[in-house]
Amino acid sequence: MRLIFGLVLIAGLGLAGFAVYLAQNYIGAYQVALEKEREKSVEAVPTKQIYVTTRAIAHGQIITPEDVRLAPWPLEILPENAFDANTVLFKEGDAPRLAMRPLEKFEALVPIKISEPGGDAGLTSRLEKGQRAFAIKVDVHTGVSGFLRPGDRVDVYWTGRMPSEDPRQSRGEFTKLIQAGVRLIAIDQTADMDDADVNIARSVTVAATPQEIASLAQAQSSGRLSLSLMNANDQTVAEVIEVDQRVMLGLEPPEEQQKKALAQTCTTRVRRGGEVADIPIPCTN
Repeated sequence: MRLIFGLVLIAGLGLAGFAVYLAQNYIGAYQVALEKEREKSVEAVPTKQIYVTTRAIAHGQIITPEDVRLAPWPLEILPENAFDANTVLFKEGDAPRLAMRPLEKFEALVPIKISEPGGDAGLTSRLEKGQRAFAIKVDVHTGVSGFLRPGDRVDVYWTGRMPSEDPRQSRGEFTKLIQAGVRLIAIDQTADMDDADVNIARSVTVAATPQEIASLAQAQSSGRLSLSLMNANDQTVAEVIEVDQRVMLGLEPPEEQQKKALAQTCTTRVRRGGEVADIPIPCTN
């Protein structure tokens, strides 16, 4: 009985070993066949190493070396002028490149999608840190007859009426310089700084701080804004300027006229009995 049990055990171990041997051969053959198929697919679809993005990049964002990498791309659908391994995207000392449009992860990089080093990616890239964009309504009169271009600097004047019962305050409308040297970043929907065409704009977009924008918004809602074009090389800062109708016509304020009138009044003192009286007389000087 023990002999039979031993024989059965030996036979079972033999069958198990044979099954393991067959399984190893099967798995090995499968792996070899898989590698051959992979080699065939690579040979069937020629590829080229090009630069792709490693993350989603928003429009106007800076592109860093960590944001791109080389990856194989099928030659049949290779984008035209794609940056390949022979392209140097980043050089030491160069200004950063910017995304000219939103980029998805693993998207191929081509010249129209990223700027040159130090290039311009639209309004967002022209705003300095802490600045915002603000639109000002203009016409042929207030917009310097259409001679404004992106990149110019202008002084902004406000013309309006300030209600006040104080006689010392200006009466009627007056004009005041409210912002000096404001930089234009767009004319209507055009932000091209190389555009030399003369067009009558309906709006201009300026770059300013939030505090300056608040002043411009209040001024635009309470009066009329006019722009004065500055010389491109002029670095002077305009002084505080405020002109009303009296200043424009060279007239003096009423209090100054009254002071002069009082200063030109001459009197003489006359004693009449016990009383002394001041009698006005013509001034001899």
